Amino acid sequence: MRLEAGEVKAIKAAARLTFGPDAVVRLFGSRADPDRRGGDIDLHIETPGPVDILEFKWDFLDRLFARIDEQRVDVIATARGELPTPIARIAYRDGVIL
Repeated sequence: MRLEAGEVKAIKAAARLTFGPDAVVRLFGSRADPDRRGGDIDLHIETPGPVDILEFKWDFLDRLFARIDEQRVDVIATARGELPTPIARIAYRDGVIL
């Protein structure tokens, strides 16, 4: 995993504040692989109930960038128990829980 400890802490705090204390955050994509270089931060957030990610994404990013330097972050969300999208299946399969 290629995130600094402070970035992990900031991501988890922003997710809790935005999506609730039971949200589970997974890092997936190139940053989850320690052997790769570069790349944006791909996050999958598993929420306790349904959420409109478009409604909450900007709140999450505002909270995150108040704690870390602004960079490219992609966020997807799946409600617990909901049928995952193809990209969410990749996050469940390959992602690292933060």
